[in-house]
Amino acid sequence: MAGSVHRENLAARAGRWSARHWKTAVFGWLAFVLVAFALGNVVGTNSLSVNEPGPGESGRVQRILNDEFEQPAKELVLVQSSSLTAASARFHATVQDVVRRLEAQPNATNIESPFAPGSAGRVSSNGHSALVEFDIRGKSEDAKDKVEPILAAVADAQRASPQFTIAEFGGGSVNKGISDQFGKDLLKAGALSLPVTLVILLITFGALVAAGIPLLLALTSVLAAIGLLALPSKVLPMDDAVNAVVLLIGLAVGVDYSMFYLKREREERAAGRSERASIEAAAATSGRSVLISGCTVIVAMAGMFISGDKTFEGFAAATMLVVAISVLGSLTVLPALLSKLGDRVNKGRVPFLRSPDQRVGESRFWGAIVERVMRRPLLSGVLAAGVLIALAVPALRLQTTQNSIESYPRSLAVIRTYDKIQKAFPGDALAAQVLVEAPDVRSDAARSAIRELRRRALASGEMFRPIEIDVNSAGTVALISIPIAGNGTNSASKHAVQTLRDDLVPATVGRIPDATTGVGGMTASSIDFEHQFRQRTPYVFAFVFALTFVLMLLAFRSIVIALKAIVLNALSVAAAYGILVLVFQDGIGRGLIGASSGGIESFMPMFLFVILFGLSMDYHVFILSRIREGVDHGMSTDEAVEHGIKTTAGVVTSAAIVMVLVFSVFITLSFDLLKQFGVGLAAAVLIDATIIRGVLLPASMKLLGDWNWYLPSWLEWLPRVAVATEPEPIPEASPVPAAR
Repeated sequence: MAGSVHRENLAARAGRWSARHWKTAVFGWLAFVLVAFALGNVVGTNSLSVNEPGPGESGRVQRILNDEFEQPAKELVLVQSSSLTAASARFHATVQDVVRRLEAQPNATNIESPFAPGSAGRVSSNGHSALVEFDIRGKSEDAKDKVEPILAAVADAQRASPQFTIAEFGGGSVNKGISDQFGKDLLKAGALSLPVTLVILLITFGALVAAGIPLLLALTSVLAAIGLLALPSKVLPMDDAVNAVVLLIGLAVGVDYSMFYLKREREERAAGRSERASIEAAAATSGRSVLISGCTVIVAMAGMFISGDKTFEGFAAATMLVVAISVLGSLTVLPALLSKLGDRVNKGRVPFLRSPDQRVGESRFWGAIVERVMRRPLLSGVLAAGVLIALAVPALRLQTTQNSIESYPRSLAVIRTYDKIQKAFPGDALAAQVLVEAPDVRSDAARSAIRELRRRALASGEMFRPIEIDVNSAGTVALISIPIAGNGTNSASKHAVQTLRDDLVPATVGRIPDATTGVGGMTASSIDFEHQFRQRTPYVFAFVFALTFVLMLLAFRSIVIALKAIVLNALSVAAAYGILVLVFQDGIGRGLIGASSGGIESFMPMFLFVILFGLSMDYHVFILSRIREGVDHGMSTDEAVEHGIKTTAGVVTSAAIVMVLVFSVFITLSFDLLKQFGVGLAAAVLIDATIIRGVLLPASMKLLGDWNWYLPSWLEWLPRVAVATEPEPIPEASPVPAAR
């Protein structure tokens, strides 16, 4: 029997226990996944309310509105004719037909015809368009669940009058349309990414069983995480996009961790170790890398809590949970399955591909590249860094924009209706909300100030009719809705809000005695959201950098390695930012992927940073662990670098291809924000696995030599995260063909 490797670290102990108690580990995992998923279905995941207050002045306004007003979802039905005007009897009859159909709907209330007294503003200036306004009964967050019968009634009205355009737009219909399309996109992402991942795994391992294990572990981790999210959602409600993020991250890390583990176990078997000894060696080495990498990813994701935004806090909880579950599965279920399967993990050979036994050893392709880099490290490093800096330079021009109706897919019927309403009634579909809180908003002074605000708003040329006023039952809060120029997030809309905040409101309602005022609404929220993110982003970066430095310092006991990890990963993130600017801001190739926005979503830089910084550490930790292992076993730094990169390059490349293809699936989806996820993540992972790990890492390690492992004497007190003993001698193994 071949000797074994004993390494006293947590991953090694977990792997050894799981291998010896495989039934408990495997069936315990399956039970855990089933219970977690069932628990989620029973408990239910709480979603963020559409009226969730954001940061700044707009958030303060929204909190008061939530307390003082019922705020039902408002809906508009557009009735439009290219030939008839609102003055015609046929037009009147069509509008009345719409009103009658709405009155028959139990959840449609406060229905207002454009021809009712005081509703002249609901007919367009050219007379060819009119709006029927109504509310959906109940809370606005429940409107999307009640709007479908109303949409059907409007569709019936359209069929009854085909010569007219009759279509609905509003809070409930938009939320339903977006939610339904988002669900379709998520299903499409799963339907495309799973077979793509399986194909790459089959090519990598050459056997069906070995390829299926990483995918199975990743999927079960995702299912468990989605189920368990129901628990934190009771305290921290989740955004509707959270399942897409869990799928994205869960597939990425779950497949990566399994591939690293399985590849090392195969190498140990090819080197002549027994099945049990190979599993223990993989647990002690790759398992330890998985543990360190997982902790680093979790730390990076935790940075999102600093954002102060509920959506990001939900993303943080979700991603940390799925990564923790993936790490747990990799350290327990994986060694248990491998101990049970043994060499049968290579069953189900794929025809025309090399046998599994030929897929271990050093990569010839990457070996040739690394050898050239090591011969000319300075030139290689300068060229690689130059390419990355050139890609990163456009990021200096990065401009953010808030996710809005303008960035939603124009293929959605409700969004096409919005475009028509905006054209016929500029600013009507989107309004700024001016809030006035005073002891008596019905007083003569308050009424006079509100009239003056209306007069000045219309005179500004940036705001339009109809200006609507709602007062709470106590008479202490007035809400003034003012349609504004622009599309809600562009410069025209933002300037209109600033005009209200800086000039009109202080000069009018702001002078009411003992009054508190504020400007809210979608555009104001966008301004405040972007401002908060600009303020918080440096703190997020500092948090992630600092904790990553500490983790890497503890893992490798080297200040140089810890600092270099931060610099190299920051370079790949910066290059990804630059590519995002080139595509989504400058428009290079934007038409090819069907994107419409002219800027980067305001939360995208922070979100991509934490995700990419965490994921890129997977490869970094895996490769560095192998290099450090070589140094610990007597190799020189140069020898260890060459050996470490050559032996890990194959699996790192395969893992990167899986990530790149999975992330690229998101480029094919409908929403700009998902396309930006896909482009940013795919570009960064590709750069990280090639230029960073294949060129910059070996070049920098060659140039620094033994300084790579520098630890000042005053830091010798740091705990040793893993203590390893030298491996026992093993029998000579037959030469193994090099992996390409």
